[in-house]
Amino acid sequence: MSASEPRPVAVITGASAGIGAATAVELARRGHDLVISARRRDRLAEVAARATEAAGRPVRTEIVPLDVTVRSHSAELLDAAERAFGRFDVVYANAGYGMERPMHALDDAELRHMFETNFFSSVELCNEAARRMIAAGRTGHLIMCSSCVAKFTLPDYGAYSASKAAQAHVARAMAYELRPRGIMVSSVHPVTTSTEFFDVVRDGMPADAEQQYAIHGLNRLFVQRPEKVARAIARSVGKPRTEIWTSLPTRVAAGVITAFPGLLDLAVRLSRRRGAPRP
Repeated sequence: MSASEPRPVAVITGASAGIGAATAVELARRGHDLVISARRRDRLAEVAARATEAAGRPVRTEIVPLDVTVRSHSAELLDAAERAFGRFDVVYANAGYGMERPMHALDDAELRHMFETNFFSSVELCNEAARRMIAAGRTGHLIMCSSCVAKFTLPDYGAYSASKAAQAHVARAMAYELRPRGIMVSSVHPVTTSTEFFDVVRDGMPADAEQQYAIHGLNRLFVQRPEKVARAIARSVGKPRTEIWTSLPTRVAAGVITAFPGLLDLAVRLSRRRGAPRP
């Protein structure tokens, strides 16, 4: 990249911790400037400082505190990117949260809030970004952070899995629709990630709109650091990959479970026999 050439700009939601923060730092290290959002300004400022340290250069960073469940968030965020940089090249819809709860124990408001945060906010942001790219004749990469459990579900994670599966299907459809225009779309499918997920799960509602991943009882083989997920995302930017996976064993297992769902049924039955009854 020449000194006169503008740096690519990455827009990231849920960027104050976990995978979102790690991805911001990694993309900055690889030459991107940043527009980062979440609800905690102080945490976003810390991420901006980490990005500059990792990049070894001053990283131009626009901080936009917002709530992704507010329908105006997409326009506000992309307006900020265009005001600060005149453009955006990567949009990473990372905001989301999990809840460990049987479906019958969820009330309507809880279920709708999860879908508003995990699904509708990401679709709104990527759709708005796509419309602006098309109108301006620009290309770029839109990314939604889904999960490995978009391909299968587990007890007490039905609502979370459903929101992630919806994300993955929409992202794939958009990839087919936008590829002729030079716009790439991908979904990310991490496994359990060592982040703040369980603090959020225990509380039952999001402390912030930040994407976290974890399922109780998994072997450490299936627990990854956010930085590993961030590197996988950064390596895929600009490449026409409809899905970004961070664990080959989990990807294979998801394929086997899809082909032979009885195997998951058996594994869940055996696991539940050893555990305590759920509420």
